[in-house]
Amino acid sequence: METSVQKNFRQQLLDLRSELQELEALSADACKPVELDQSMVGRLSRIDAMQGAQMAQEASRRRQQQLARISGALARITAGEYGYCSLCDEDISIGRLGIDPTYSLCIRCAEKSI
Repeated sequence: METSVQKNFRQQLLDLRSELQELEALSADACKPVELDQSMVGRLSRIDAMQGAQMAQEASRRRQQQLARISGALARITAGEYGYCSLCDEDISIGRLGIDPTYSLCIRCAEKSI
C-alpha cells in the first residue's frame, strides 16, 4: 500500500477515535444508574430512565469495541502490517478499507469466518 494512502487511512482512524472519545465523554452521565426514589419520579418515568440508561450503556460498549479496533489498526500501521489480511497475509482491498478502515481480514477470510 502506498504511503500516502496509508497516511490517509491513519488520519481517518485518528479522526474517528477522537470523535468516539468525545461521544463517550458526553454520554458518561447517561450510563449512570437510575435513582430509585419514587417521590422524585413516577414508576413509568423510572422505567423509561432505566431503559435509556441501558441503551446508553450498550452504545458505550459498542464505542469501546470500535476504539479497540481503531487501536489495533493504528498498531498495524505502525508495524507496517496495515492493509494485509491477518490470516492469509493477502492485500485487503482499498475499497474494503474505505468502508471500514479497521478491517483486518480480506473478504475471503472474512466470509470463511462467518
